[in-house]
Amino acid sequence: MTRHFLPAACSAESRLSHAWLPSDTLAGCRQALCSAPDNGLAARPGGAQILTLQKQGLLLRHDCWEGASTRPALKSGSLLWMAGVNVTRFQPATFHLTGFPGLEPFHVWISVPFCALYFASILGNCAVLLVVRQGRHLHEPMYFFLCMLSLNDLGVSLSTLPTVLALFCFGLSKVAFDACLAQMFFIHSFSFMESGILLAMSFDRFVAIRHPLRYASTLTHPQIARIGAAIVLKSTAMLAPFPFLIKRLPFCGSNVLSHAYCLHPDMMRLACADITVNNVYGLFVVLFTYGLDSTCIVLSYIMILKAVLNIASRQQRRKALHTCVAHICAVLSFYVPIVAVSVLHRFGKGAPPVVHVMMSNVYLFVPPLLNPIIYSVNTKEIRKGIRRMLGCAGSWRLRANG
Repeated sequence: MTRHFLPAACSAESRLSHAWLPSDTLAGCRQALCSAPDNGLAARPGGAQILTLQKQGLLLRHDCWEGASTRPALKSGSLLWMAGVNVTRFQPATFHLTGFPGLEPFHVWISVPFCALYFASILGNCAVLLVVRQGRHLHEPMYFFLCMLSLNDLGVSLSTLPTVLALFCFGLSKVAFDACLAQMFFIHSFSFMESGILLAMSFDRFVAIRHPLRYASTLTHPQIARIGAAIVLKSTAMLAPFPFLIKRLPFCGSNVLSHAYCLHPDMMRLACADITVNNVYGLFVVLFTYGLDSTCIVLSYIMILKAVLNIASRQQRRKALHTCVAHICAVLSFYVPIVAVSVLHRFGKGAPPVVHVMMSNVYLFVPPLLNPIIYSVNTKEIRKGIRRMLGCAGSWRLRANG
């Protein structure tokens, strides 16, 4: 009896539990599988069945498996699992991150501005937190919400920092599957939290201008704590299904992501199964958070403008509007990149990949950098507090040197 053997790349002895097969190797495997009789396959070491993951594409003819008890469908681009157990899905052990396509030789130089961005963002937000903590007169609702914003910006920066610096500084492009899921969850959660915090800050400005006499009694410390807890719970509850929606998908093609960090749209496009649920739920979350929050912010400023126009004194009107300048700038620095990324994704499919990567980086890195600058420039108390801190640091250095 003549034995038929599979090509080495897809043989049972090679124990390729998860290896990506090129199209020419896959064609060779198909030919060998169709020409090998069932009893020859059953006698091979490693198991009697050759199982595949399902993927939409070209099916292997079922008559190739005539007489076999199990007749799996081999599809184009699928991953072969040479074992005798049933397989219904597959997740790669790692994902490969990419920085700027075509600029890999310059990643070390690109790491310099990224390190500067991280340093400035972390230092600026920590400075705002220290100023508010040390200034007893700043323990007011407006500055408590500003502290929430600074903490959230620190969370955004620290969520992306490990993989971005590992890739650009050390050339480490691999990230574990579960670690990628965790990073995706935190990045999106902090982004949604920032939207909620900006909405809370617009409500703070509305109460301060429309009902100044009831400002302190309306936004008490327990009430502010409840608002902060509601923002955190809402964001985490909306994002909680995302890791499970990704984990249920089979990945049987490329495992290369298009950014230096893990995002839900970037991960789900690599799946070789129906991603309608991911798309629909993702759209619902975006509309329910960014869409609803931005609409409420616009409505709050319409009511603020009506309240300002009812103020008789021109100087008082100008003073009331000036208190909103910093918040308006923070809102614009957050939502304008989101709109730009959405428009580019919808209408700029012909744009170079580096443009898409750059816009995504602007969306994640610019708001944490700009917010401390915006509030230190437009808020006198924050500016004075930072100057006081710098003065204390300078005098301490002089005493140490003296």
